[in-house]
Amino acid sequence: MASEVYYTNLRTTFHENLLQKLARLVKRAGMLDKIDFSNKYTAIKIHFGEPGNLAYLRPNYSRVIVDLIGSQGGRAFLTDCNTLYVGGRKNALDHLDSAYINGYNPFTTGCHLLIADGLKGTDDIMVPVDGEYVKEAKIGRAIMDADIFISMNHFKGHEATGFGGALKNIGMGCGSRAGKMEMHNATSPFVLKDTCIGCGSCKKSCAHGAISMEDKKAFIDETKCVGCGRCIGVCPVDAVANHCDESNDILNKKIAEYSLAVLKDRPHFHISFVVDVSPYCDCHAENDLPIVPDVGMFASFDPVALDMACADAVNRQPAIVGCVLEERERCHHDHFTDVHPETNWMVALEHAEKLGIGTRAYQLIEI
Repeated sequence: MASEVYYTNLRTTFHENLLQKLARLVKRAGMLDKIDFSNKYTAIKIHFGEPGNLAYLRPNYSRVIVDLIGSQGGRAFLTDCNTLYVGGRKNALDHLDSAYINGYNPFTTGCHLLIADGLKGTDDIMVPVDGEYVKEAKIGRAIMDADIFISMNHFKGHEATGFGGALKNIGMGCGSRAGKMEMHNATSPFVLKDTCIGCGSCKKSCAHGAISMEDKKAFIDETKCVGCGRCIGVCPVDAVANHCDESNDILNKKIAEYSLAVLKDRPHFHISFVVDVSPYCDCHAENDLPIVPDVGMFASFDPVALDMACADAVNRQPAIVGCVLEERERCHHDHFTDVHPETNWMVALEHAEKLGIGTRAYQLIEI
């Protein structure tokens, strides 16, 4: 059975601006009618944007959703988890600084911001998942403590998954630093000897005795390491790194399994903005020229159908003159594969459908 995906373009009138149109979209999609927000905590998962990147979602959009939830007696907060890589969002303090720089603060959004996996990315909850690759997903604690889950997604390209939409924002985005490592890697982390200062923080945090000090440098014994990723979070100089040795197809499947861990057994709703469709993730400290013109806003209770509808919408668009898509030999079946030929974005959707998260079949309802 096809899932309902609601859509509106970006045209406005003198009587309705874009933010008012967003409110009408989510109301029509049933968010307020089908979810009881009264006296419940709602986690709104959003990407605050890496400093230097200008393609991330404007905070004005989140204020609309926060106010709607508040009108129903709910208590919303904006949230994300720390990044695995070194950048402006690798710990909660830097992450909040980055959010503030990009305009996300309680005054603009109408709610508080919580970094879900804590100061160093080690505050997570092990969520059982009967997946093909994941048995216990490591999800940021604040996200799992919430009663209701909402995702607000910037739909764009991605160098490892083809595109980043709802499933990418949910699965990868809600994983703690250790969870992100699990999705990216099949092996243990390793120590960059030239960077290590021999402080022993990683050794103290290891519950499995896998880390020792050799010549005043940390060493990880892969035979003892369980891949929890705590050492990555506690290292003060980012000397513990990951191999990124998982194939893109397996990465996509793990993202789907992590998404299941986040969504199961509680109400959830999803909104995607197909605007500023940059070829790469918002985790980059820069954004390239969009590959297609802006399309519109989409909303659904089904994140799989939502991603499918957004991908189809992008593939119906012409390439923008001068963008990376136009420069590539467009010989594949879609824009995202043309930009990133080594990816197959359909894998995540197919696996999510197999897991029962949703369906790729959708009915597009335009308002």
